[in-house]
Amino acid sequence: MIVIHHNPDCGTSRNVVAIVKAAGEDPVVIEYLETGWTRPQLLGLFAAAGLTPRQALRETKSPAAELGLLEPGVSDAQILDAMLEHPVLVNRPIVCTPRGVRLCRPSPGVLDLLETWPSGPFELEDGTPVIDASGARVSG
Repeated sequence: MIVIHHNPDCGTSRNVVAIVKAAGEDPVVIEYLETGWTRPQLLGLFAAAGLTPRQALRETKSPAAELGLLEPGVSDAQILDAMLEHPVLVNRPIVCTPRGVRLCRPSPGVLDLLETWPSGPFELEDGTPVIDASGARVSG
């Protein structure tokens, strides 16, 4: 099973969902801005992906700066508390597969988590090639 923690307003997140579906998978898509996060969920995802809360913090197009989270000395615990209150602070998409858990930015990084890739050629929504006509990875 593949689980994608997704924000439909994010192009990178949409590209990841498209890549996974084009690979023939039917992922469980969790729109975390609607569902929110739990502390155990975030701690588990971050541990599995090898991330700290600071590394997973979305710094742009989020309230991170206004909340003072970009300042030196802000602890991971403080960042985690803020992420629970403001789900948009978690960078995305986070993808969970039998091959591992990863923050898939840029989106072609999801290919490392898939058993099979989409047949080529395959492009991102902006036209950037990801897989060429022979099925070889082009970028990411």
